[in-house]
Amino acid sequence: MTRLLHRSIGQALPRAASARGVYITDTEGRQYLDGSGGAAVTSVGHAHPEVLAAMRDQIDNLCYAHTGFFTTDAAEELAEKLVDLAPEPLNHVYLVSGGSEAVEAALKMARQYYVEVGEPQRRHIIARRQSYHGNTIGALATGGNAMRRQQFQPLLPETHHVSPCYAYRDKGNDETPEAYAARLADELDAKIRELGPESVMAFVAEPVVGATLGAVAAEADYFKRIRKICDQYGVLLILDEVMCGMGRTGTMFACEQEGITPDIITIAKGLGGGYQPIGAVMLSSAIFDSFANGSGLFQHGHTYLGHPVAAAAANKVVEIIARPATLANVNAMGARLQSGLEAALGESPYVGDIRGRGLFRGIELVADRAQKTPFDPARKIHAKIKRQAMARGLISYPMGGTIDGVYGDHVLLAPPYTIEPAEIDLLIERIAQAIDAAIAE
Repeated sequence: MTRLLHRSIGQALPRAASARGVYITDTEGRQYLDGSGGAAVTSVGHAHPEVLAAMRDQIDNLCYAHTGFFTTDAAEELAEKLVDLAPEPLNHVYLVSGGSEAVEAALKMARQYYVEVGEPQRRHIIARRQSYHGNTIGALATGGNAMRRQQFQPLLPETHHVSPCYAYRDKGNDETPEAYAARLADELDAKIRELGPESVMAFVAEPVVGATLGAVAAEADYFKRIRKICDQYGVLLILDEVMCGMGRTGTMFACEQEGITPDIITIAKGLGGGYQPIGAVMLSSAIFDSFANGSGLFQHGHTYLGHPVAAAAANKVVEIIARPATLANVNAMGARLQSGLEAALGESPYVGDIRGRGLFRGIELVADRAQKTPFDPARKIHAKIKRQAMARGLISYPMGGTIDGVYGDHVLLAPPYTIEPAEIDLLIERIAQAIDAAIAE
């Protein structure tokens, strides 16, 4: 009997024993191809020798120093590296321990900014339905997944939600991508005016929606329109790149492909590559200056902020990701994954959409392809796919409730950036077999 409270009680999980490259091995000696990077975490592969060496060097010198008393070379160097890579004016970094923590900090930054500049009436947060921004109370309230929010609803602060940019389901048959983007932007504009522009604090969105929709990217000039609306009403734009950032979509930051820069951006997962728990919030000079010239502090903090071992690991991970060869491989293998999935599953009557960018790909499953009818949730297709994939030595990331938190199934694939062509082909073969077997159950 286990004494651990696992995510699913009563489920017998294999015990991971070792990992190298794109494979994890359990205590029985069985190998699993890490086709999802865990939850899009493993960026530069398992047991990368350069990252391990950087961590050992840091451990030999300093394992912990509280940020209320000290800064460290590891944290300072990581901040410099991130600022050098980020688009202007994201010139400052706040280090945290993970994605939910990063989103919580970003929301508090936005609120404190308006207090510092004399607009304390701004309090409303707008996000999108079927979004995921974390499991802490503020992040959960911001997220728009009805299933995840339901039982905690009485505890959640008030937030507001507009439609996601989910073309497969929501774009009209005769609607152009540009017209669809304009319609969604108009919806945000209307929501801001409904709440009162002077009371809206921030709009929060994932550039490529990960866990809850399955690698859904924006259409046309959607984010340019969103950026313009936020600027028009003085609303801060917060982009959550916890899952889709740090090279996952083929550029260091996913927002680069949209041609915009947010006021605040959150990163985690791929930032540390799984070597240590770490996340970060990057903020504009304007927000930083409001703190510096006002109260002189950011009124927030946790014990393990800027942890030196985590910062040292992330420093090396970011260095590896930033190498031209790494991002080139993300794009090449991402294209191979997309084309291979289309070849293997594109004609399946149970595959509605295959989508994504870089090594961030989603497969949406349907009971009826022509009508886009989802499977009965009682069948738990996503859970069956996960089980069938594991039985074939593949780690994938299926989810249910794609459409509204209840209906819909998808699989998210996000392998390490070091994956090679033969491993991509094996991933495709195994996920196709797993999907067929799950639907046949």
